[in-house]
Amino acid sequence: MSTIMPAGHAEPERREPVLNTVDRVCEICFGLFMALTFVGAVKAVTAGEDEGYKMFFAALGCNLAWGLADAVMYLVRTLADRGQRLQLAQTVKREQDPVAAVRALRDALPEKLEPLVDDADLERIRARLAAAPTLPPRANFVSGDFVGALGIFLLVVLGTFPVALPFLIVSDVTTALIASRVLTLAMLFIAGFALGRYTGAGAMKAGVAMIALGIVLTMAIIKLGG
Repeated sequence: MSTIMPAGHAEPERREPVLNTVDRVCEICFGLFMALTFVGAVKAVTAGEDEGYKMFFAALGCNLAWGLADAVMYLVRTLADRGQRLQLAQTVKREQDPVAAVRALRDALPEKLEPLVDDADLERIRARLAAAPTLPPRANFVSGDFVGALGIFLLVVLGTFPVALPFLIVSDVTTALIASRVLTLAMLFIAGFALGRYTGAGAMKAGVAMIALGIVLTMAIIKLGG
């Protein structure tokens, strides 16, 4: 459970990485699936001169839109989480009954951690909050939040850019579409491999499973006219 540091406390707020391995892989996979679906939909209605360029900018625009939306939602989640922690800290600080304050801290613990934390540990946290001279009046953004949002935007856009690239460098749109889907499957395998190795579920198994998911999605897109 994260805590809010009292104003003026010497210890700075401990910041977690913007995205852990699971989050990074999922962001890339979501971007790949979205770009793959969008490209398939555009292919069904796009034809004629400069078709390849239209497909490229459609796929690139999809990546940019997805990255922007994800970056904004990261900022929303960050401020909401920080506000929730601050509200908890303010509640505990104002609570005159130590037992009720400890209960509020316990209720905020994740379910799997709750049995591992003693009331004595929570009492120490309560005492520190009660002794704090002041707490921030409201949750605010810090500069690192915007750096994190930019990182997410770049991760999504650059991670899925290869899906759009074949439409720019291959003149035949059908060939470019095949190359785009092959690259997507290859990147899905890499993402699944990394996810499987990180979680201990088996790198090769996870990579193949992610490819299978991509193939099923591609077949569905083709059936729908992509």
